[in-house]
Amino acid sequence: MSGRRAARRRVTQDDDSDAAANSPAAAAGGAAGAAASSPAAQASSEQATPASEAPPSSQGPVENSDDEGEDLNDDAQLARDYMPVPELDRYDGEDLDGEEYSPMSPSTRAAAESNLNKRDRDRRSARVPRALRGFDDDEDNRPSRRRRREREEGAGFESAEPPVNIEDLPEGTSLTAFIQTELAQREVSRRFTQFLLTYNDDKGHNVYKEKIKKMCDNNKQSLEVSYMHLSIAQPIFGMWVADVPELMLEKLNETAMDVVRQLYPAYDEIHNEIFVRIVELPITDKLRDIRQVHLNALIKVSGVVTRRTGIYPQLKMVVFECQKCGHHAGPYYQQNASADVKPGSCPECQSKGPLIVNQERTIYRNYQKLTLQETPGTVPPGRLPRYKDVVLLGDLIDCARPGEQVEVTGVYKNNFDASLNTKNGFPVFATLIDANHVSKKDDIYSPFRLTDEDEKEIRELAKDPQVVQKITASIAPSIFGHDDIKTALALSMFGGNPKDVGGKHRIRGDINVLLLGDPGTAKSQFLKYVEKSMPRAVFATGKGASAVGLTASVHMDPITREWTLEGGALVLADTGVCLIDEFDKMSDQDRTSIHEAMEQQSISISKAGIVTTLQARCAVIAAANPKSGRYNSSLHFHENVELTEPILSRFDVLCVVKDLVDPIADTQLAEFVVRSHANSHPSLVQQHEEEENNGEGEGPISQDLLRKYIVYARRVVRPRISNIDQDKVTKLYAELRRESEAGGGIPIAVRHVESMIRMSESFARMHLRDVVRDDDVNLAIRVMLDSFISSQKYGVQRTLRKSFHRYLTFQKDNNDLLFYMLQAQVRDEYQYSRAMFKNLEQRIEIEQKYFEDKAKGIGIHQFGDFYSSEAFKAKFSLDKAAKKIVCL
Repeated sequence: MSGRRAARRRVTQDDDSDAAANSPAAAAGGAAGAAASSPAAQASSEQATPASEAPPSSQGPVENSDDEGEDLNDDAQLARDYMPVPELDRYDGEDLDGEEYSPMSPSTRAAAESNLNKRDRDRRSARVPRALRGFDDDEDNRPSRRRRREREEGAGFESAEPPVNIEDLPEGTSLTAFIQTELAQREVSRRFTQFLLTYNDDKGHNVYKEKIKKMCDNNKQSLEVSYMHLSIAQPIFGMWVADVPELMLEKLNETAMDVVRQLYPAYDEIHNEIFVRIVELPITDKLRDIRQVHLNALIKVSGVVTRRTGIYPQLKMVVFECQKCGHHAGPYYQQNASADVKPGSCPECQSKGPLIVNQERTIYRNYQKLTLQETPGTVPPGRLPRYKDVVLLGDLIDCARPGEQVEVTGVYKNNFDASLNTKNGFPVFATLIDANHVSKKDDIYSPFRLTDEDEKEIRELAKDPQVVQKITASIAPSIFGHDDIKTALALSMFGGNPKDVGGKHRIRGDINVLLLGDPGTAKSQFLKYVEKSMPRAVFATGKGASAVGLTASVHMDPITREWTLEGGALVLADTGVCLIDEFDKMSDQDRTSIHEAMEQQSISISKAGIVTTLQARCAVIAAANPKSGRYNSSLHFHENVELTEPILSRFDVLCVVKDLVDPIADTQLAEFVVRSHANSHPSLVQQHEEEENNGEGEGPISQDLLRKYIVYARRVVRPRISNIDQDKVTKLYAELRRESEAGGGIPIAVRHVESMIRMSESFARMHLRDVVRDDDVNLAIRVMLDSFISSQKYGVQRTLRKSFHRYLTFQKDNNDLLFYMLQAQVRDEYQYSRAMFKNLEQRIEIEQKYFEDKAKGIGIHQFGDFYSSEAFKAKFSLDKAAKKIVCL
């Protein structure tokens, strides 16, 4: 308006001398106003009517001082401003567009404005020297409000732009179209920036500034944002991210990159894109429950990875080159993997090309596809497990391997599949999940997930000198007795330290265990307990697993038609535990196929032109039954089982479980089973879970703490052998070799020396020690002797126990040993009374002198503590007058 007034004022000036005296000031004021409002309008008006050729006017002079300015309320001046001037009241024909355009839809207009905004951002991001800039390119020509906002955002402050209400959706506008508007985009960016920079947890720590710092320190691209945090801070974001995830995540990624640039300006040289990963989505859907309502929505599913393709390059931004004129068309952004962004003709020469992809200017991204299948335990009875394809992009590739249980958060999409249409005869779309975040289910036991309080509690527990006994007692607390099996399982779960001698010879550190015994001795229950307790465990049965099912198989990929490898149970259990039940039911050929995996911990494949070696670094825990159904102690070990010496020598610990008739032990077992069933009533389950969470469970150590303790020890502690009594191991090995030739038990080989060393390292890991001590070696020798003696005939066992009693009694509680001896004597007396007198109701009495003489024969001379112990008083009584021990 000021420029028009100035131009009109120059046109209507008269030749009066008083007016001529005031005209320079008026012209100067008009020129200043024109320059402030529109330079183009000033230039156009001056070119149309020069001041020297202005027509005369009868109007009087207009006062205009620099101090007071124009009087905008003057009616006479307003009339002069709006009087017709033919020279000015016309449009420049060159600037007029006479073409007709069809009306644009709101979504099309929003998309066009988004492209224009992106073009402007790209132009601003190109740093041009100030000397080469034109007048219109100067940054100072931008509105002062916008410059102030950008300065404040660049300094890390909250934007000075006032907040806008985006909670109320305009009537008649869809959510997708509204989010694409510039107003909503700007407000989403402002609010998310504020969220990242200001959100604090309960302790007052800035959560996402620390996450951004950690991400930049590790040169990562993924920023994990909690859905719960986002919903609490910005409730509208929680709804929009779940309903319109693609548009929201695209804007959140862009905003996160801007925030990273503010905090770390040089990080743009490392990564030019940041991905916001949504975690802690509260609802988890099953694969078989996904329906049409989940399309284009954010979902979270869980399952087992069964297949994983290779890594392929996918078009992200493509540039086409015309072969006729050489024009480069693009870049075109590939938003949808199935959409074709190739233009129909060249924009320059209007020909159909041919147009080919310019490899130099085209930008690719990593692409990988997983097949996610329902977890076997969640499949309804009689149903087949369902599966779904998951697409991994960017830095999510290789985040999971076949056999791992994962939780996938992503967008459920449909994709055109021509084969489905041909097969069904009507349009059908294939569905897939575009992954946004992938987490492994066993990550909760990983060391980086442990809190400082957990590590402190683990360290405090390791200081207890009885930690080995506590760990053993906490293994499978729902199973009564079997201390030798629990000790062997604890050794295998902690494991030893593998060695790689010069990069040529690898010595395994995993401990293999074989449970051999009578039916009904909870062998399978022990395996199931290990499966649930270890971070990675694969369970298989001997009759239901073949050689290729345990090792690896070669099959043709249905998509690429190429021969591919598919790992078996031992490969999937890499760095974990492989559990094999009914080991004796396997065929000899299948058992022979795992020889290499049990000792060298590798699987060699030479099939269908594929020659390779797979890793199988896992411990093997197997359970088997005797040949005749029950173990006969009067026969040699080889006469009880159908296992060859090569497979037996690969087991470090062999536990023979016998179901013996013992009135005292049977009574205790029956009481334990009844009490366990009573405590497992549904009305008492919650109470027992609370007791276990408070550290008051059945075992000395809660199961949750025991799992964390095992993983922490396996990942952190690396014990080494130093300053041990090597002569003791050497002499013991020589004695065991001599006894094995004469006794006919399991064969003793050099592998058993390595087994003792591995078990010593495992005991050191239980104490979280970095050095193996002599007491660790003595404990390993005790376990080895128990394993060796239990495989001998009954008569040989008694002789060997006397010969090696100094090793067998190491760090054993004398009360437990005396209680075991007394139980054995009561059992013998019971069998004698039943055979001789046929009177099962007769009270069983043991001579005190006979019992003490037996105990002195193994080096125990103090009995006062044993007679006053609770275990003795619960089952026995001492008749001091008759000097007899009476069984209650």
